[in-house]
Amino acid sequence: MNETLIETRNLVKRYGDTVAVNDISFDVFGGEMFGFLGPNGAGKTTTIKMIVGLLQPTSGAIKVAGYDVQTQSMFAKASTGYVPDTPNLYAKLTGRELLSFVGDLYSMDRGQVAHRIDELLRMFDLSAVGEDTVDSYSHGMQQKASLAAALMHDPKVLVLDEPTVGLDPKSARLIKDILRQLANRGAAVMLSTHILEIAERMCDRIGIINKGELIAVGTMDELRTLDKTGQASLEDIFLGLTGGAEEAEIAEVLK
Repeated sequence: MNETLIETRNLVKRYGDTVAVNDISFDVFGGEMFGFLGPNGAGKTTTIKMIVGLLQPTSGAIKVAGYDVQTQSMFAKASTGYVPDTPNLYAKLTGRELLSFVGDLYSMDRGQVAHRIDELLRMFDLSAVGEDTVDSYSHGMQQKASLAAALMHDPKVLVLDEPTVGLDPKSARLIKDILRQLANRGAAVMLSTHILEIAERMCDRIGIINKGELIAVGTMDELRTLDKTGQASLEDIFLGLTGGAEEAEIAEVLK
């Protein structure tokens, strides 16, 4: 078993009387892609924001790359790359300037920064627009620039919230290939997605959250043991566990 790079224990997040995340615990290991799935409002983004240090948990503990996110936040964040569901980039910087800025934030060596920028622009097929400002980029190009920025410091942990939303098939395939390569090199890649086929094809293990509670974690083979046939697709398992099967049947009748 590879080292544990994301560790959550008894994680709780409350907003007043509303419990957004209710006592969840799971691990993500180096070398694996971990899919984090759930219906809208299930607590996915709240959990992700706690892992990357953008939200404080009400209670519980999180470690990233061995560092406590609350008491060793600088070390934990230095080990993490984060791509939110909507790219939030500095619009008037060029792609190259954006990556240079990120390199400075992580105190990277200047010579290393120049080499890394060229490498990432080439990797994401952005070399031709590296001198253009980010506000001139399409949504797909901004998504790729956001991922390039997250990878600038070569993090051990990469957390992505809906990384392929709005991408054309070529860009989506490129990003999926890059994420797989990162995991193969030993990084822990955690991603949320509503596209269950992506999770089923790409992820080594999957966690399903519903109404703030983690209701299943495992490989596809392990999750299939929850189904009577043992042959179910991830969609069937997901709908069965989250109560979506009834809505799917109603929608089919109404067609």
